[in-house]
Amino acid sequence: MQHVTTVSVALPIADRQVSHRFYRDGLGLTPIGEPAEDGVPEPLSFALNDGLRITLIPTGGFDWITGDHRVAEPGHSECVLTVSAGSATGVDELIGRARRAGAAVVTEPGEQPWGYSGAFADPDGHLWMVTAGPA
Repeated sequence: MQHVTTVSVALPIADRQVSHRFYRDGLGLTPIGEPAEDGVPEPLSFALNDGLRITLIPTGGFDWITGDHRVAEPGHSECVLTVSAGSATGVDELIGRARRAGAAVVTEPGEQPWGYSGAFADPDGHLWMVTAGPA
């Protein structure tokens, strides 16, 4: 595979406004692009770092990519997105921020066999694990 400079993870969402607020206000991510008529950038993307973006696509919009392949139903996850908060305090802060923004905390922050971590589900049920060490 040739050198890849940017990876975008596309996630299906039910409501652009809800997801926009959660990721922007709740998690503190900066949306990319100019707002569309509804005030939300189109496509709805957030840069996690220089090489990774999250793109949130209304569920019906996945058809042009997936064809007859179905995405996971709400409440069923095909992957877990893992991010490092750098420290136990960072994990606690990010999980707390997500909770206040409406996330469902799936695993309370605490010591696990692999290190200090916790997990939450965003408004569409996508799982995020937050670790103190490397992701």
